[in-house]
Amino acid sequence: MREELYRPLGQTLAPVAGTRRRARGPWLGGACLVALVAAGSVATALMQPGFAPPPVAPIAPSEVVAQKVAEPAERQPNVLRMEPGGGFTIADADGRRPLVDDGNPLTGSIRVLEPGSLRQPSAFAHLPEQALLEQTDFGPLPVRGTDGRRPLDVYAGDWSGTGGTRIAIVVGGLGVSQSGSMRAVEELPAGVTLAFAAEGNSLDRWLQAGRRGGHEVLLQAPMEPFGYPNVSAGPHTLKVADAAAGRLDDLHWSMGRITNYVGVMNYMGARLNADPAALQPFLGEMSKRGLLYLDDGTSPRSEARDVALANGTPFAAADLVIDADREPEAIARQLDVLERIARAKGTAIGTASAFDASIDGIRDWVAAAAERGIEIVPVSALAFDPEARS
Repeated sequence: MREELYRPLGQTLAPVAGTRRRARGPWLGGACLVALVAAGSVATALMQPGFAPPPVAPIAPSEVVAQKVAEPAERQPNVLRMEPGGGFTIADADGRRPLVDDGNPLTGSIRVLEPGSLRQPSAFAHLPEQALLEQTDFGPLPVRGTDGRRPLDVYAGDWSGTGGTRIAIVVGGLGVSQSGSMRAVEELPAGVTLAFAAEGNSLDRWLQAGRRGGHEVLLQAPMEPFGYPNVSAGPHTLKVADAAAGRLDDLHWSMGRITNYVGVMNYMGARLNADPAALQPFLGEMSKRGLLYLDDGTSPRSEARDVALANGTPFAAADLVIDADREPEAIARQLDVLERIARAKGTAIGTASAFDASIDGIRDWVAAAAERGIEIVPVSALAFDPEARS
């Protein structure tokens, strides 16, 4: 009877001989049954969505070939520049322009720049950023880059970024006197801002020297004064009637004379600064091109601050003129007044021209002021900037 239990149905087989052979039969059958159940369970599990293995994408032959191309031994690390509006730009080693046709942004080394730091590298400070220039009949004019950078951001002078008493000193008239321009560039500390007269000579030469020396730069544009035309700022003076009508050719002529500047400063221009209808298009042009405007502080009737705030234009105004009297003692007194203003309100801006007495007085005073805990900063550091990002 026991032997019949191990016979396949419908078949007559010889009896199984021996106890050992009969005992192996049930063990083998049970093992097979367990194996079949386990295999079925695994297959069922693998068919579930959560357990399905990820599909393997085929590799195109061109990709295989590209992986075999060796990187050049001297390749410089790329730069990953975080953009203010989100995202990033892969740029070349000096961070000055986006790379083109870089198939894989993760190849090579990546150096992450400080977010929001768009300042031009000091090694290239004397060269204009091509992405921030618009070629016109008046020459290259500053313009916002397609990536959102402004000349104000890129050409801004360096400073500590800390609090404390801060003073900006702007020395203008560079390009008018060759000896004065040379002394200003060579002798004034890097924190002093240099303003170049649009009607001056050898401007590109002095601009490059100043930028190599670490100076921030402004353009000094002639604007209509009271008493025009008997009192004139030059043949390319921006007149009130033209500015109010949006005719800015004279301004554009001045702006095309140099590059690498953070903004425009008035030369004369008391009447234009007092006329909101003329200031509106002018300051709108500054804002559109990513520049600041510095009012030299010579006109008590200026409306530039209010119009700049309404236009969202980066703006600064000088607190006093340092060298209205060119006597060394008078210049020293004005610098002391400037320091008292800065200690009272935290910051102050003074303007001067590139006269010998002014350069001597400012150079010596700056050296002594540093020992009293005063930092000389570029004028952009003290400008009100509605687009400033922390």
